[in-house]
Amino acid sequence: MTTSQTNQAKDALGKLEALFEEYLGKKTPAMPENIKDTLVSFAPYLAILTVVVSAPALFALLGIGSMIGPFSAFLGAGYMMQYSFTFMIGAGALLVSAVFAALAIQGLFKREMKAWRLMYYSSLISFVATVLQGSVMSALVGLIIGMYILFQVREKYR
Repeated sequence: MTTSQTNQAKDALGKLEALFEEYLGKKTPAMPENIKDTLVSFAPYLAILTVVVSAPALFALLGIGSMIGPFSAFLGAGYMMQYSFTFMIGAGALLVSAVFAALAIQGLFKREMKAWRLMYYSSLISFVATVLQGSVMSALVGLIIGMYILFQVREKYR
């Protein structure tokens, strides 16, 4: 990736973040402060839970995928291609989201903005993966709910 492409990606992510901030942080009804404070205090523990649950799930996915993969050939090449693509997208997104959550844990305890951003990127990755897997409505609902929560508590991070 060239410097120009990197800058374009940062600009696009910045514009997307500004859009979410405008609509989900400012124009939607605000969460009560006590709920925001509760969410922020539980966020590091939820990130730890995400990592703990994701690790065995990822190993299970890889084990199931390697076990089912050879048998999917009997169902036809089209099914095998679709299964492989969906499986790899799901496993890859799970891995990246878990890594981002793990990297964010320490910063979430300190309420740092970089930790909030890692959780933001993790949500975006999950959205893209869900869309690529074919669940567009589920992805949109998850994105709106997740981003609403993230942008409501954003002010609590520095």
